[in-house]
Amino acid sequence: MSDNIDGDMIRVGVIGVGQIGKGHVELYQKIEGADVVAIADIDEQEAAHVSDRYAIPHVYTDFRELLKLEEIDAVDVCLHNNLHMPVTVAALEAGKHVYCEKPMAGSYRDAEKMYRKAKEVDRKLSIQLYILFTKEVKAAKAVVDEGLLGHIYHARAAGFRRRMRPYVDGYGKEAFVQKRIAGGGAVFDMGIYPIATVLYLMENPRVLRISGKIYQETEMDLVRKEISGYDVEEFGVGLVRMQDGVTMELVESWAIHLDQFDGAYLLGSEGGLRVDPFGIFQNLGDLELTSCADLEAFDWRIHAIRENADAYDSPQHHWIAALQGRVELLPTVEIALNAMLISEGIYLSDELGREVAVEEIQEQSESLSLEI
Repeated sequence: MSDNIDGDMIRVGVIGVGQIGKGHVELYQKIEGADVVAIADIDEQEAAHVSDRYAIPHVYTDFRELLKLEEIDAVDVCLHNNLHMPVTVAALEAGKHVYCEKPMAGSYRDAEKMYRKAKEVDRKLSIQLYILFTKEVKAAKAVVDEGLLGHIYHARAAGFRRRMRPYVDGYGKEAFVQKRIAGGGAVFDMGIYPIATVLYLMENPRVLRISGKIYQETEMDLVRKEISGYDVEEFGVGLVRMQDGVTMELVESWAIHLDQFDGAYLLGSEGGLRVDPFGIFQNLGDLELTSCADLEAFDWRIHAIRENADAYDSPQHHWIAALQGRVELLPTVEIALNAMLISEGIYLSDELGREVAVEEIQEQSESLSLEI
């Protein structure tokens, strides 16, 4: 197996075929050049069901057995957050390229270990950041790359759910709201997307200091709260100071008494940009301009005239294309690692009641990985 399997079929093993894993398997069926040849899940019955449905030849209850298959080029890790690091590291050590669900891990310390191991063994590692492959973010990147915003000095990363906490509000399982398994709540689970959007558009600037606060205030069904062991945040806010005087504010909600937040936006010396709903804002002398865009036409044109446009249709399309050597892999690992630093900085700032420096976060971060 080589780093790039130029033009060949990429043979994938999926570890974890719960709700998220099934979605990954389903998407691979639609990607030319991808073939899911093995799955692993501790739920033997569910694994057998997925295997039968998609005609997957190899089925295991122990992921280590899957990693022994020489014909597998890449592994897709779809487990709970605090299992990401040990399984990813084991897969990398087995010589597999790894695509892992977000967030990167349950702590910055664990995410950094994944990053370093991938470098050490010279394998590709990518993190699921679907948001970077949406029409809005691709259009925003085109605007930024053209220099239309000038010097970007501030950004806002915002994610909103009015009442959609996992399990207690009827969606997902209890593990999503237990710190020992998930590492965190709304900031880790959904904050990764707006944070990643902003970091990507600003070319992933270096983080210096973070101030943040987390909350669990909205009422919930008491029986489901007790059953779930709910001990993570439902709402988080933060202010991030980065290199060159750039700042970013974060607001992320699983549950809040409000109808909406504005989406992510960037402010520059020559213009501003809101990602969703998409808009560009500039001044022409005394005239203030507000521009919209035809994102469908933008997407059509990309696919009509740009080579390898399909490689950016989804994070998994991109992953397979990168393994085939058709495109360079986007820096999802570096972005996800920086996002972990920001998220954990918000938690540490809340705990200490003050702004924290990036060095403090790195020094105090502890592994939360579970034995498997």
